[in-house]
Amino acid sequence: MDNKLMLMIPGPTPVPEKVLLAMAKHPMGHRSGDFSEIMAEVTQNLKWLHQTQNDVLVLTASGTGAMEAGIINFLSPGDRVLVGSNGKFGERWAEVTDAYGLQTERITAEWGKALDPEQFREKLEADTEKTIKAVIITHSETSTGVLNDLETINKYVKAHGEALIIVDSVTSLGATSVPIDEWGLDVVGSGSQKGYMIPPGLGFVAVSPKAWEAYKTAKLPRYYLDLGKYKKDAAKNTTPFTPPVNMFFALQVALQMMQKEGLENIFARHHRHTAATRAAIKALGLPLFAPDDAASPSITAVMPETVDAEKIRSVMKKRFDIVLAGGQDHLKGKIFRIGHLGFVCDRDILSALSSLEATLLELGHQFTPGAGITAAAKVISGL
Repeated sequence: MDNKLMLMIPGPTPVPEKVLLAMAKHPMGHRSGDFSEIMAEVTQNLKWLHQTQNDVLVLTASGTGAMEAGIINFLSPGDRVLVGSNGKFGERWAEVTDAYGLQTERITAEWGKALDPEQFREKLEADTEKTIKAVIITHSETSTGVLNDLETINKYVKAHGEALIIVDSVTSLGATSVPIDEWGLDVVGSGSQKGYMIPPGLGFVAVSPKAWEAYKTAKLPRYYLDLGKYKKDAAKNTTPFTPPVNMFFALQVALQMMQKEGLENIFARHHRHTAATRAAIKALGLPLFAPDDAASPSITAVMPETVDAEKIRSVMKKRFDIVLAGGQDHLKGKIFRIGHLGFVCDRDILSALSSLEATLLELGHQFTPGAGITAAAKVISGL
């Protein structure tokens, strides 16, 4: 049936009808007073979502653009940086730092495992001359469904005193608590097509006063992604370059919806969906790729052993119009990933999991019919 596609991937995520309708409005001048009013509201609500009183800047970019901006605005050529790499996106930030001539030291973990905070502690404590200028961490590693222990790693960065902490919060912001001011996070990047419930096109960068001090002496080249320009114009409720005006209409409505739901309810919903999905997968006799104590609130990765991962995705798409994500790099064809991020409700989780059961039956996987959906329903019902 046309127009029934259901996205259960880590991004783009489903978009509420109210948000889509807001985007359908006629554009307005981005230098007008009307747009400045929207910009002012959006800026305040972004600070609420980020749990910060510091700057939250909006770029016309993807999450990768936001993270690249978060790296290049506060560092200089040859600076020593530690980059946590336990998946596709951690490795991407190491590639960015390599591209800009930084002295990159990768702290790695096997894909599907969380980064070990103690490895960061050892490196940071050994740096008595304070040569480490930044630690770059992916909070929710989308490629594997792993949530890294940002809070503990950040404590070690704070104890170091000199280094900035730069965080990829692309699939954790809006799904789990990222208390920027409470933890003292310096640079936090995210993207619109994730927990924000709007289409791709906007990137967000939160910046601390400590990071702005580093900006004053940073020497990496920048122009369009020069966050100083965005900070200056944001203070006047405008932007340095032409923004996607209709995306701001969408962002305004999405943030209003998020405020109505409330941060704690948003976080509780995502964690409930994670628990329900993982309970169902276990009941179906499928191996989870990430351990329970490092499970992302945004996506669950599954490594089936008795049935082909790509066949599962194919049947889910063709028969049920439900899109699941596949594996990346060396995990391509080996895992599938179920997104439960953003505009996703209990009904969506139960629908996707019941469709997964039907798919597994068709493909010959042996399990007790109804086991997965029962396990998920118990979690959702609080039983």
